[in-house]
Amino acid sequence: MRIGLAGAGRIGARHAAALCALPEVDTLLIADADAARARDLAVRLPSPARALDAVGELFAAGLDGLVVAAATDAHAALVERAVAARTPVFCEKPLAADVDGTFHTVRSAAAAGVPVQVGFQRRFDAGNAAAREALASGRLGWLHTVRSCSFDPSPPPPAYVPSSGGLFRDCVIHDLDLIRFVTGREVVRVMAAGANRGDDFFRECGDIDTGSALLVLDDGTLGVVSATRYNAAGYDARLELFGSKDSIVAGLDDRTPAAALPERDAEPQSADRPAYSGFMERFSDAYDAEIQAFVDMVAGRRANPCPPEDALEAFYLAEACEMSMREGRIVGTGEVRR
Repeated sequence: MRIGLAGAGRIGARHAAALCALPEVDTLLIADADAARARDLAVRLPSPARALDAVGELFAAGLDGLVVAAATDAHAALVERAVAARTPVFCEKPLAADVDGTFHTVRSAAAAGVPVQVGFQRRFDAGNAAAREALASGRLGWLHTVRSCSFDPSPPPPAYVPSSGGLFRDCVIHDLDLIRFVTGREVVRVMAAGANRGDDFFRECGDIDTGSALLVLDDGTLGVVSATRYNAAGYDARLELFGSKDSIVAGLDDRTPAAALPERDAEPQSADRPAYSGFMERFSDAYDAEIQAFVDMVAGRRANPCPPEDALEAFYLAEACEMSMREGRIVGTGEVRR
């Protein structure tokens, strides 16, 4: 299998390593807007990897599939160019920087009939997958509350924030997609709030460093999502489901950065099992699994596990949260749908 990779930054390097580890991939062609960065990555990888001088060269390379891990503002154009060439695509979220761009890209992919898998890696986390199965099995009874959190140990570089899309679109969107995926329900309205207690650059960019949203699902289940850029104890991403018969938690283990009280009754955190440093460590297995899923999809062995229509729905929810926070009111999700 001949796979192309557009983008040789941190997440691109992660996907490149996963692709090189798969026996199905005998050629990996890497390109980046910075050609030197693509070459640097290629020399650090096993022999299937080779760098190209420009991203445009990928589309003349006879690819079986393309992985898009470039800057956000390049996603839509790369995806649309790939589907026009009949090349299956894996694209890191978001598909585009705004709702209109995402909507247009989804329509282009649908019209072409070419599969596009979006990178919501939490769907592939073993705990989250088990939670989905537990709910579907009836073990929990009827669900009354679902809670999801995304707590970063430290903020991103100031230069990242202006183009990030804001906390709800950049970070909380993972929680929103996961709640839809695990419950199989749609969110009908949201009420969100945000705060700035940390560095001034968030406020200066019109962003927040901490946010929460209350969700109402179409069957009456209540959802709560929370996120922050300042959780110094470590990276924390958990999903909690509370039902009429049982309650379960995904993402709770001996590396979860939360101390039980009274502390004398709790095991101290082991020095060789520190808290997760960030999302790439916490979801390492999930990143591998989603790339394997993409290769399986390209090979025709499975259906698309995260189609672009789902990415659009998650973006709608993030947009509704943003609107609710800005306007200080409950927002029906129908207000943001195209």
